[in-house]
Amino acid sequence: MTSLSVETLAADAVEPITSAGNAQLGIAVLAGIAVIVLLITKFKLHAFLALTIGSLALGAFAGAPLAATIKSFTTGLGATVAGVGVLIALGAILGKLLADSGGADQIVDTILARASGRAMPWAMVLIASVIGLPLFFEVGIVLLIPVVLMVAKRGNYSLMRIGIPALAGLSVMHGLIPPHPGPLVAIDAVGANLGVTLALGLVVAIPTVIIAGPVFSRYAARWVDIPAPEHMIPTRPSEDLEKRPGFGVTVATVLLPVVLMLVKALVDIVVDDPENGVQKVTDVIGSPLIALLAAVIVALFTLGRAAGFSKERLSSTVEKSLAPIAGVLLIVGAGGGFKQTLIDIGVGQMILDFSENWSIPALLLAWLIAVAIRLATGSATVATISAAGLVAPLAEGMSTGETALLVLAIGAGSLFFSHVNDAGFWLVKEYFGMTVGQTIKTWSVMETIISVVGIVFVLLLSLVL
Repeated sequence: MTSLSVETLAADAVEPITSAGNAQLGIAVLAGIAVIVLLITKFKLHAFLALTIGSLALGAFAGAPLAATIKSFTTGLGATVAGVGVLIALGAILGKLLADSGGADQIVDTILARASGRAMPWAMVLIASVIGLPLFFEVGIVLLIPVVLMVAKRGNYSLMRIGIPALAGLSVMHGLIPPHPGPLVAIDAVGANLGVTLALGLVVAIPTVIIAGPVFSRYAARWVDIPAPEHMIPTRPSEDLEKRPGFGVTVATVLLPVVLMLVKALVDIVVDDPENGVQKVTDVIGSPLIALLAAVIVALFTLGRAAGFSKERLSSTVEKSLAPIAGVLLIVGAGGGFKQTLIDIGVGQMILDFSENWSIPALLLAWLIAVAIRLATGSATVATISAAGLVAPLAEGMSTGETALLVLAIGAGSLFFSHVNDAGFWLVKEYFGMTVGQTIKTWSVMETIISVVGIVFVLLLSLVL
C-alpha cells in the first residue's frame, strides 16, 4: 500500500496547534475519548457523529483554536478516506459477489462434505477464515450462522463446539488481516508496509485462531451446553440459484488479492532493487488497489457469470454492495480526523515522553491503549483508529517489520473482551439464543483469548525481528 506517513498527513501541522503541557494534553485526550464513549454508549449517537464531536471537544480541552481543530479534523478525514476508502469499497463488492453467487455456500458445502466428527470444529475455522478474508465481520456472521446452526443440528454437536471456531475465524480476520478497515487504517496511520503486515498477520493469526477456536470451544461447550435454536435457521443466499461457481475457482478468486500482495512483499524483500523490472511489475500488481480491483474484475466472471448472473444483475449486485458501507466509510473517515487532531495538538510527543519515562515497550503500549478504547467504546474499528493515531509517532525510526507488528498489536488490542456496548455481542447473543451471562462466558472470553494470544505472538515475533 502506498503508505501515508504521519509527516505526510500532518504536512500543515509540523508544530503542535497548541502549546499545552503534557498534563493538560493528557486530560484533553481522556476528556475527548470520554465524550466519544458517552455519546456512543449513553446517548446511542452514531459513531461518526460521536467521533466528530469528540474531535472538536479534544481540541477545545487542549486549548487549540477552533479553526485549527476543524482543519486538522477535515485533513485527517480526507487523507484517511483517500487512503482506504476505495479499498473498503472494492472489498465490499468482492464480498457481495461471493455471497450472492453462492460461492461462499460452495466453499462451506465442499469442506463440510469432507469433514466429520472431531474434524468439524477445524473445518469451521477453515471455512470462516477463508470466507472472512474479503467480508466484513457482520456480513460474515450473517452468512455463517445458518451453516453453524444446521451443522450443529444435523450432526448433533454442541452449538458452542461448532460456533466458537467459526466466530474465532471471522474475528481474527477482522482484527488482524487487511483489507479489513481497522488494519488498513492502522497501516495507513503508522506508515507500515501492507504486504509485510499481511504476511506477519497470517503468522500471528494461525496459532491465535487455533487456540481461540477449536481448543477453547471444548471448554465453551462444557460451560454453555445449548442446542441450536430452531427459529434462527434462515434460508441460505444461494437456495434460489440454479447453479453456482465451483469450489476451486471460488477459493482462487478470494485468495487472489492476498497472493498478489504477498508476492509483492516477497519480491521487495528478496530483490530489494526499485529499478529491477520484476520488482516494478510486482509493485504495481501487488498494490492493494490493483490487487483488489483485479480480484473484483475476475470475480465478475468466475463468481457472477458462473452463477448465471446477467449483466443487469451483476450491476445491481455491485450497487447493493456499496450502500451498506457508507456508515463504515464515514466512521473510518471521522476516526482519521480524530487521529489527526490527536497528532496535531502534540499528543504524539506526549506518548513518546510517556513511553520513555515508563520504559513500556511500544508494542505493549499500543495494545494497552487499544484495549482501553475497545472496552470503553465497544468498537474494534474505533479502538484501532484511535490507538493508531495515538501511537503513530512511535513508528518513526522503526524497521518495516516493527511497524507491521505495531499494527498487529493495535489490532489484537481492539478485540479485547467484547461486552454489552458492542453490536457484535448482541448479534451473537440473539443468533445463538443465549443469555447475557452465557454470551460473556463464550463470545466475550473468546475475544479476550484472541487479544491476549495475539499480543503474545506479536511480542514473540518482535524478539526474532
